[in-house]
Amino acid sequence: MLARRIIPCLDIAGGRVVKGVHFESLRDAGDPVQQAARYDAEGADELVFLDISATPDARDTTLEMVGRVAESIFIPFTVGGGIRSVEDAGRALRAGADKVSVNTAAVRDPSLVTRLAESFGSQCVVAAVDARQINDRDQLSWQVVITGGREPTALDAVSWIERLEKLGAGEILLTSMDRDGTRLGYDLPLLRAATRTVQIPVIASGGAGSLQNLAQALEAGAHGVLAASIFHDRGTSLAEARAYLRKRGFVVRP
Repeated sequence: MLARRIIPCLDIAGGRVVKGVHFESLRDAGDPVQQAARYDAEGADELVFLDISATPDARDTTLEMVGRVAESIFIPFTVGGGIRSVEDAGRALRAGADKVSVNTAAVRDPSLVTRLAESFGSQCVVAAVDARQINDRDQLSWQVVITGGREPTALDAVSWIERLEKLGAGEILLTSMDRDGTRLGYDLPLLRAATRTVQIPVIASGGAGSLQNLAQALEAGAHGVLAASIFHDRGTSLAEARAYLRKRGFVVRP
């Protein structure tokens, strides 16, 4: 059985790590390079770097900072935000990223996912999906939102995830916009729906507030758990998270 992954996330805006609620009311959470080095030293399985202002500001990812972060760590490193083409992805990978994440650009041009997979391999392509629950009396459903949650689309999140797998994505980074930054726990019905639909790994994101939340996401089928606030604020250490999950029977890295 593959080990489950614990993945800290660095949301970057204005050259700093930030954290907010529903991608709004952002507060400073430290220096990206220092935070990355700390997580590497503490034994994170991977690190995700999301330049959350790149797409809304219509600019490219800050590659100079990507390079500085890559030089400070030895763990796998995913970069997203502002990647709109194969050329953008190539620059991020050359700057030190191991994987690239695409979200808004993939919705606008789904063929981008296939071109990225053909150019760099599916293992390098993370399809990020931001989803918001729709109030529907007949069935529970979620809508894909883009540009940092600012723009709704007509896409059903679960159907879109299924299509992304067929397009060549190697894994899904699934964020609940309803839960982001709330520390109320992941959207478990969304996770169950997604993980039952695809064979590729699904990483849970949005809402982690406790170690129990991490276990709940893995029980719902997530292959890994992405978290920010609980680690940034030093309320929980990665060692504690790993020990907690191991005690509950999950296979995690030593």
